[in-house]
Amino acid sequence: MMNLNTLEYIVALDAHRNFVKAAQACGVSQPTLSTMIKNLEAELDVVIFDRNSHPVRPTIIGEKIIAQAKVTLSNAAYIEELAASERGVESGSLNIGIIPTIAPYLLPGIFRGFNEKHRSINLKASEIRTSVIVEQLKKADIDIGIMATPLGIDGFLEIPLYYEKFLLYVSPQEAISSSSEVHSEELPSDRLWVLQEGHCLRNQVFNFCHKQSSYSSVYEAGSIDTLIKIVDANGGYTVIPELHLPFLSEKQQANVRPLLSDGSQFSAPVREVSLVIREDYMRERFLNILADTIKEIIPESMLDSRLKKFAIKI
Repeated sequence: MMNLNTLEYIVALDAHRNFVKAAQACGVSQPTLSTMIKNLEAELDVVIFDRNSHPVRPTIIGEKIIAQAKVTLSNAAYIEELAASERGVESGSLNIGIIPTIAPYLLPGIFRGFNEKHRSINLKASEIRTSVIVEQLKKADIDIGIMATPLGIDGFLEIPLYYEKFLLYVSPQEAISSSSEVHSEELPSDRLWVLQEGHCLRNQVFNFCHKQSSYSSVYEAGSIDTLIKIVDANGGYTVIPELHLPFLSEKQQANVRPLLSDGSQFSAPVREVSLVIREDYMRERFLNILADTIKEIIPESMLDSRLKKFAIKI
């Protein structure tokens, strides 16, 4: 008979692709897990896992069943959290994904906030790219994504947190370093260092610079810190988010210039950073706990005006 335990078993087997490891993760014997999954397949009259493949993998219908099982387990956890909240007890788990160009500025403060105020909540955070966060949200492998928006993906809700300016980090060797502010159309494309393809920050830089880097040497990694070191050693320039300023030395901060887009002195390029959830996500309380924690990290002037005044309602 289908129950939450059985759903946990198929989710675990999908994660580990090994009966023994899945059983260990669930705290049951391997025969028990195998039997329960076989009984579920018989009850539903479908094959959820292809046991002839190595490692074991879900069938096409199995993938759909597992995806729904994850949503069901998440909703069941929400019911338990509601009951715990009514008793004045805070408990549960929260699994978030955050992109690498935001993680250094938020994750330390998020973990500190949870450790200080919400120790009974089991927080797990993964630093992963936008495309991976999107896929994991769709599969209910994570609860909340923190990333640059808008995404415009059906089935998702985007809750803006803050708006962050982009700044120019330029070598003193460059002619544009003598300017107190730099317009994006003035930037020489042959001196631009960017992150590797797949990082949303790379795409955002190209969007407002209206050019691709033509450097013969390409930096293929995901660290803004390394980009800055490359500029320091090789010349050229790169674009950094505003929250990276405290990570720079006093000498390096002298290399930062305001960046203006489309030649307008009133238009500094910015990125919107949001919490992203599935439309069927129900755990409003956890969403607000995370948002409130981030509000204590981000300067008030950068926060979304609605987030300053109102709690999140879903």
